[in-house]
Amino acid sequence: MAHPNSHGWYPTAAYLYILHLDAQALAWEYLRRNPDYQNDWRYRRHCPQAGYRWGLRLLESPELDAREAHPIWFPDHDCIQLYPDIDPLPNAVLFRFWRIPGTKYLVHDTKRLVLWVRWPGVCLRLAVAPELTNGMAYVYASRASASRLFFDKKMTVELCRLALKGSVPIVKVRSRPTLTALQELRTLQALDATLAGASLRDVAKGLFGAEIVAKEWHADSALRAQIRRLVRRGDRLMRGGYRRLVPVPITD
Repeated sequence: MAHPNSHGWYPTAAYLYILHLDAQALAWEYLRRNPDYQNDWRYRRHCPQAGYRWGLRLLESPELDAREAHPIWFPDHDCIQLYPDIDPLPNAVLFRFWRIPGTKYLVHDTKRLVLWVRWPGVCLRLAVAPELTNGMAYVYASRASASRLFFDKKMTVELCRLALKGSVPIVKVRSRPTLTALQELRTLQALDATLAGASLRDVAKGLFGAEIVAKEWHADSALRAQIRRLVRRGDRLMRGGYRRLVPVPITD
């Protein structure tokens, strides 16, 4: 993330991870750049509930990008819930925290314990019921919704892998980035550039190169209009538009 006092902004290579983020992670990338959010983080001790203003259960450090941050949105629509199995089968899979594959991260969001599990191409958010302890048979649940049918099928596959100890991939081959993903990369790069004080022409040079700008940049050029749209889009998403990516309520 560019700093207002920096003399430049990061090259495109620093943004490549943006191409493979889900909606929640993208929302975080825009929110963490918001100056008002950064100010709330700075004075978080004076207002513990400030996260709700932004749609978060807890404030997260804006210095952490989506690869390191663990923002918990309120309400968290995609969080899978784990409960003890009240009628377990004889060969039931047991909850073994230390045998769960992938990178794990635990956070208590003032209401529940949330376990993040990551491996290449997958990020699972699991809300662990207080009564579920290590070694117990368990079940998982998600909120009922017809629109979640495809998502739940996909999550079922990943949760089954989770239960089968060590069956997760070490690496994942990714397909060619979509045009939508590329737009998000360019939007965030343009946003960082303007936050660092770059002009529209400088933004264009960073995105497309000085040679193209020299040929195509003029008052009514399509290139200039494209850069202007990217900058406006980034500012709009940073200042509240990120809520379109994760359906969080607006609170004062």
